[in-house]
Amino acid sequence: MDRRAFLFSTGAVALAAAAPRALAQGSDDARLSAAFSAIFERQLDLSPSFVTSLGLDKGARAGAKSQLDDNSKSAMLKKLAATQAAIKELDSYKTASLSDAQRLNLDVILYALDQQTVAPAKFGFNSAVRPYRIFQQGGSYFSTPDFLNTAHTINAASDGDAYVARLDAFARNLRTDTALQRDEAARGYLAPGWSLDLTLGQMKKLRAQPAADSSMVQSLVKRAAAKGIVGDWHAQAAAVVEKSIYPALDDQIAAIEALKNKTAAGDGVWRTPRGDEIYAAALKSATTTDLSADQIHAMGREQVADISAQLDAILKGAGYAKGMIGERLAALNAEPSQLYADSAEGRLALLAQLNRDVDAMKAKLPKAFTTIPDTALEIRAVPVEIQDGASNGYYNRAALDGSRPAIYFINLKDVGDWPKYGLPALTYHEGVPGHHLQISTAQTAGDIPMLRKTAFMSAYSEGWALYAEQLADELGGYATPLDRAGYLQSFLFRAARLVVDTGIHAKKWDVKQATDYMVEKTGFARPRCQREVERYCTQPGQATSYKVGHGVWTKARADAQATQGKAFDLKQFHAILEEGAMPLSMLEKRVAARARG
Repeated sequence: MDRRAFLFSTGAVALAAAAPRALAQGSDDARLSAAFSAIFERQLDLSPSFVTSLGLDKGARAGAKSQLDDNSKSAMLKKLAATQAAIKELDSYKTASLSDAQRLNLDVILYALDQQTVAPAKFGFNSAVRPYRIFQQGGSYFSTPDFLNTAHTINAASDGDAYVARLDAFARNLRTDTALQRDEAARGYLAPGWSLDLTLGQMKKLRAQPAADSSMVQSLVKRAAAKGIVGDWHAQAAAVVEKSIYPALDDQIAAIEALKNKTAAGDGVWRTPRGDEIYAAALKSATTTDLSADQIHAMGREQVADISAQLDAILKGAGYAKGMIGERLAALNAEPSQLYADSAEGRLALLAQLNRDVDAMKAKLPKAFTTIPDTALEIRAVPVEIQDGASNGYYNRAALDGSRPAIYFINLKDVGDWPKYGLPALTYHEGVPGHHLQISTAQTAGDIPMLRKTAFMSAYSEGWALYAEQLADELGGYATPLDRAGYLQSFLFRAARLVVDTGIHAKKWDVKQATDYMVEKTGFARPRCQREVERYCTQPGQATSYKVGHGVWTKARADAQATQGKAFDLKQFHAILEEGAMPLSMLEKRVAARARG
């Protein structure tokens, strides 16, 4: 469908955000809606990859499908200038006569735009939460092949041509990353040595594939063949990989090899220039609060103790009574009856069970939600080329027009990381009623601007996903006491993150100390815990967003119930999702206002 036709078709007209139905009556509301729409369009102009991720690379924006984002420093500065200009424009509406809904839109969008300026303006890089250009979960080498495989759709010959053009752009971006990483290393911003070793391992796996057999080539060839699209895609794509991408990757490998022994000692962001400032900015960005590292650390230790006490009773009832909670969970994790076979068949069986869990929970959702989007969700294993450094699980949003499903990825490098009793909680977190329900609800909501439909605020979204695990318990989603132990172990894991993230970046813990703590407290296997700790080291603050956000979601619900008493309606409480993501302080105020009526 043409993008313009999509935006103005029945049922999707509000996606354009030019004149939300609830706001059309006021001239200031209408002018602000037009400003939001114009700012969103300018954001799309600067990010062809974002255009594709939203499924808008059609019609007037079809050209975006042949491009990748410009990852140069000049592009970062251009985006910064555009964001600052948008803030200045929207500031003029602070004294305008606006409806309550539009006032909320203004406050949320200004907050989000302001946060986007912090890292580039203060520190000279894109994000305080991701301060390193190249690391085991960051850089074009890591993100682009997966993006091409999962976001770039193949439905016509022109899509194949665009894919090949993006392969050329990938080679250019690799070279830009290499040059900028050298510059940033000279300023003191280079990932820890072990991170660069992991990075090199993944790069070499990608490089070791013969060009003709490369996953990048085969993704195009197989999908074109499945759709019966005629073209010499194999030869074209393989030629770009061989002549452009691999030489650029060789140069990047050589550059990282040369740099890795020069990186500063230590594992936290404190090891970098202005590291304490960067971590403070990262915590604010991740949690949308002003909580200090010490406050978050203390919060985590208190929650670890509380959740461990709850687990103690369940584990004793299941016959696991000896040792620390982590030791008992570790014994349960190794129980043969809890493990899938370490084979292709075992991995397929695991994925099949996740799909059954999603389907079973979908049937329960009408008990707690009035609006349930029908956005498709696929569950896939993390690609093998990046599984060594990738997260254990993550979610990719669907295209706005439904042309591409959402994807819930699970890292199946080691099936021993996934005992059966812990999988339902993960699925409720990433799927329904977690990320998939929340993000799909926002994307299909009627009366909020596109700037908010497509926004991601970690504390809001990750907090919701943990709340969703708790809600699943209320809906009967955990069939056995051990399944419920898996859900509490998930909470314990996120509470331990509060301790570990602040320990690494504010208290100078190293990887071993942080991993030891995670293994001791959560009972997860050491390799899984270490992968998580390595992620926290290179993405400061992000891991704190989950439990901080969860605390606000549960408190907001409790306060609404206290206000409304017997009149409290769980479905109406959950309808707040239709208002889109927002900072936690604003979420509390909105829930309170809705409860008062």
